[in-house]
Amino acid sequence: MGERKRIGLVAHDYRKRDLIDWADYNRDILMQHDLYGTGTTGGLLADKLNLPVHRFMSGPLGGDLQIGAAIAESKLDILIFFWDPLQAQPHDVDVKALLRISIVYNIALACDRTSADFLITSELMDKEYDRFLVDYGERLKNLKIDEE
Repeated sequence: MGERKRIGLVAHDYRKRDLIDWADYNRDILMQHDLYGTGTTGGLLADKLNLPVHRFMSGPLGGDLQIGAAIAESKLDILIFFWDPLQAQPHDVDVKALLRISIVYNIALACDRTSADFLITSELMDKEYDRFLVDYGERLKNLKIDEE
């Protein structure tokens, strides 16, 4: 992971205002990094805060999957995902997949403002970082051997 981080920004409808407020508060830090967002969220961040955001499709239309693919392809280092814990989403399986892929590829993940604040102000934000990747393929092979 380089000094300039690639940050994914995603928010459910009822959390978009929270993410915009958070991004506004941390605007100076965010400007030092490359930002990516799902369609609607990325558009709001670009329009309201004048932040440069590479936009994927809207989350329910495949944007969550595009973010997940970017994580799997080592094209994102951090995911800030303000999801709504009180509202069922029609694409809940995509949401769960996005959280799971973040863990599989060991990227930094924050799902609320406090965690996002701690993450974005970490002394590692402007330093290179060697991310450790668990070899899940090897673990799966060993699991099958143990079951036999």
